[in-house]
Amino acid sequence: MPPSFVRPPAGRRAFLSAGLGGAAAALAVPARAQGAPDLRWRLACAYPKNLDILFGATEMLARLVAEATDGRFQIQPLGPGEPVAAAGLLDAVAAGTVETGYGPAALGLAKDPTFALAGALPFGLNARGQAAWWLQGGAAELFGEIFAKHGLVALPAGNTGAQMGGWFRREIKTVADLQGLKLRIGGLGGQVLAKLGAVPQATPGPEIYAALETKAIDAAEWIGPYDDEKLGLQKVAPTYHYPGFWEGGSMLHAWFNAEAWKGLPKSYRAILQAAAAQVHSDVQAKYDARNPRALRRLVAGGAQLRPFPQEVMEAALKSANDVYGEIGAKNADFKRVHEALKTFRNEEYLWFQVAEYTYDNFMIRARARG
Repeated sequence: MPPSFVRPPAGRRAFLSAGLGGAAAALAVPARAQGAPDLRWRLACAYPKNLDILFGATEMLARLVAEATDGRFQIQPLGPGEPVAAAGLLDAVAAGTVETGYGPAALGLAKDPTFALAGALPFGLNARGQAAWWLQGGAAELFGEIFAKHGLVALPAGNTGAQMGGWFRREIKTVADLQGLKLRIGGLGGQVLAKLGAVPQATPGPEIYAALETKAIDAAEWIGPYDDEKLGLQKVAPTYHYPGFWEGGSMLHAWFNAEAWKGLPKSYRAILQAAAAQVHSDVQAKYDARNPRALRRLVAGGAQLRPFPQEVMEAALKSANDVYGEIGAKNADFKRVHEALKTFRNEEYLWFQVAEYTYDNFMIRARARG
């Protein structure tokens, strides 16, 4: 018997035997289950439940996390008002009222206009470019620093793709047609169009139809054909303009309270990252698959497709650059991140012009020829 070993008393021997047996049993349990806490989180969604792709994204995220943790980590998706309004979503997550949320970064515009650059920027990146910038172009690190100042962590979790320009009771043919136009639009897009004479309106989604019907507003942008179809707006504002240059690639995020995120086991954080990535792909694929059929139905139901005139697009681009210059002069973070975005955007479009755009253009013409 080695001199360092002293046999414990009988009672202690029994206790240690039981303890060693318990340890052996613990070792037999799958490693994932050891130390994995049982968690019940609430997720506040900015979108109503009838938007099945966007609210469905939260349900998919919750399901994937529950399945990957054998039900230990449960997330309950809640619609606007359950318990917080969409406008207060990021504040609620940062304060810990709810642990997580889902919606566009533009919800943080009042906190810091730099937030808007993470989602959809007038004349910014398209959906593919936005994903590349976030995942490979340094955007995740830039925004990670900015969001951390506000007690938030964000993961990309969807993109609607380029949105439509919205529904108008009369066609926009010149920049002059924007003068006094009461347009339901928010965020930086509203600021850009306000410089051209439009009057941005903060009309909630469920009230858009009635506002157009009663002429309380003249036009409204929403999302795209699949979601717009649910509102039936072609009946009261038949001109359907495109593109929504203020949302050329609208990235959505899953938001987390920074302290709650920090307190998660690494395995749970990895699971959330993987689930958000799968949701991101799923959301964009659903819009790309469903928008074409919805657009056909809308046109058959009376929608009149009209592109924004080149004059309007050029004037809006100039207005956007003016807005960014004004914000950047007051906000160093905005200026720094916007410069990074522009550099990445210009490189992306150099590449798209060579291959993607050339190929798409050919295929579009081939389709037109039948």
